[in-house]
Amino acid sequence: MIAACLILANATFNTLGNFFFKRSATGRGFWGFWGWQSAGNIIGFGGVLVYTAALHFLPMSVVFPVAQGLSVLGVQVIAARLAFKERIRPVHWLGTVLIIAGIILVGTQGK
Repeated sequence: MIAACLILANATFNTLGNFFFKRSATGRGFWGFWGWQSAGNIIGFGGVLVYTAALHFLPMSVVFPVAQGLSVLGVQVIAARLAFKERIRPVHWLGTVLIIAGIILVGTQGK
């Protein structure tokens, strides 16, 4: 249970970090760029810390693919689609379904 919470926290931090990096890329002026860039890096560091903590509870062969897969989903669906209104093509949604299938397969190994 703790490991699952840490993996979800990592995905949340990664999603927020990428959201901030996108804001930085479209920011105006010194603080519009560096402020968002700094926020993204600080949040990203938090993601690294919770990822490392998750490795204490589960093997890397499980934590890495599940954490990265959830991060991809978070960035694609929450940040890109909902926050920035980016269009996601059907082939990308197919990839999303495959990522979810992979997360289920890797996350349930050995159970």
